[in-house]
Amino acid sequence: MSPRAWYFALAAAMLAGAQGPPGTDIFLADLHERDGKIEIGAPVNVTHRPGYDNQPFFTPDGRSFLYTSVADGQADIWRYDIAAGRRVQLTKTTPESEYSATPLPDGSGFSVVRVEADSTQRLWRFDWDGGHPALILATVKPVGYHAWGDASTVALFILGQPATLQIADLRTGTATPVARDIGRGVQRIPGRRPAISFVQKSADSVWSVTEIDLATREVRPLVRTLPGVDQYAWTPTGVLLMAKGAKLYQWRPGRGSDWEEVADLTALGITSITRLAVSRQGDRLALVTADTAP
Repeated sequence: MSPRAWYFALAAAMLAGAQGPPGTDIFLADLHERDGKIEIGAPVNVTHRPGYDNQPFFTPDGRSFLYTSVADGQADIWRYDIAAGRRVQLTKTTPESEYSATPLPDGSGFSVVRVEADSTQRLWRFDWDGGHPALILATVKPVGYHAWGDASTVALFILGQPATLQIADLRTGTATPVARDIGRGVQRIPGRRPAISFVQKSADSVWSVTEIDLATREVRPLVRTLPGVDQYAWTPTGVLLMAKGAKLYQWRPGRGSDWEEVADLTALGITSITRLAVSRQGDRLALVTADTAP
């Protein structure tokens, strides 16, 4: 199923009160870098329940992460407090659903992809407590994923055949297509002047993590992805992490094109890691896996 069809089918299912997407869990692990290699501690399942818990994104202070949780067919944004081991619901909207919570560059709250009552998918914002929802880009749709470049620039995965990468300017409210046939993974590259990475697909089924300089709009391929993988995460030191099955790999710019295995989580009963997130401090890693709850 195409990304566009999947999103609209999911929205229709939620509006009908259906079960919604497959169950997933979020694991949390300590993260370290030693002699140029990433090391992770034993991952702990912090959302251990039947159902969909996905799309983690750490808050700027690294003390918690935001994520999407689906219950009774309704998707809302929650926050997991790491020290307290406590989850708090932030959005409580019906029939609208919220996905892909991302801290706003100005620190005032978080942005989301909102599936509105009529299934329109646009970019919205909320305060940190889940209050004061406001539309960010009125005319840009249907949005699937997003990543902030700076306070006035956001990169958008726009659903379509094919999906496109568009760069939106909040000052004008308009978006400009800059790439087509892209994967879901759209991320800001840390430690650089505003640059965004995305997965560029090609006709020969070779996918590449690619960067775009938001100032010059120059596009440059970085490294081939693991086969069929379009989700990844950057560490603050510029190491790229990607997972395939139960294994985690790293790639460091300037050190060739080979992915290096850094962890195998098979012994934990994990069979498929589908999404990654790294804290801004570089000390924690969130991994999304198939639901392990009974």
